[in-house]
Amino acid sequence: MTTTFDPQVYKATTRAQWEDAAAAWHRWGPTIENWLGAATERMLAAAGVTSGSRVLDVAAGAGGQTLAAARLAGPGGHVLATDISPAILQYAAKAAADAGLATVATAEMDGERLAVPEGGFDAVISRVGLIYFPDQQAALAGMRRALRPGGRIAAVVYSTADANGFFAVPVGIIRRRAQLPPPLPGQPGPFSLGSPGAAERVLIEAGFRDVTVDVVPSPLRLPTAADCVQFERESFGALHQMLSGLPEAERQAAWDEIAEALTRFEGPDGFTGPCEMLVISGSS
Repeated sequence: MTTTFDPQVYKATTRAQWEDAAAAWHRWGPTIENWLGAATERMLAAAGVTSGSRVLDVAAGAGGQTLAAARLAGPGGHVLATDISPAILQYAAKAAADAGLATVATAEMDGERLAVPEGGFDAVISRVGLIYFPDQQAALAGMRRALRPGGRIAAVVYSTADANGFFAVPVGIIRRRAQLPPPLPGQPGPFSLGSPGAAERVLIEAGFRDVTVDVVPSPLRLPTAADCVQFERESFGALHQMLSGLPEAERQAAWDEIAEALTRFEGPDGFTGPCEMLVISGSS
């Protein structure tokens, strides 16, 4: 099957998928924070988030990392959480309110068209968001404009597919069943910044200095492979987007194959899905 990538259609579909998955992503929040907790801590440290920091969170989702940033920034700081999906931002806003974090604000915003004050932030963060922007340079240019001179950016992205079996296995199965070609260089996708040197290149090309990349082992631990399938089926918009061209019966067949394939990661202590994150960072 030959397809032409249309970034506007892709973004519209992405927004719709996250509108649908917002409740599930929020519901799986504890699992997500256990899974991404170490990478999140590394990201916030790399971004230099500290007491009084003004932080911009791009593609914030349901806001787990937003709240972590707000706690570090303290009552003298401020965190603006932005996302293309207003539904998922409602969960971020409620989570902040429930936690008593009055320094958090939310705004529906396209990450490639950030309408924020120039130089208004000390730090910009993005957790598993940058990889899904069709125009990563446009997104990074906006993030750089948002930073004060010397401010820092830090993002969490996946490394290579072979180090992320919990996600790469479903992606491979769906790609084969849907007859989807591999993404071309520069196209968005979970592993678009994972190859050696890719993450450094995009930050340097965007004008960032002192660029660093840290590897963070981030295994996804759940009781069974079936739990992983449920997690991905309910809340991974990228997989649903890839499946969207298949009839319902073929989608179910794909999930059945994924469930069987993921059992390879079960052991005496439950399911441990291989996952490796990169924390990429730089200065404006």
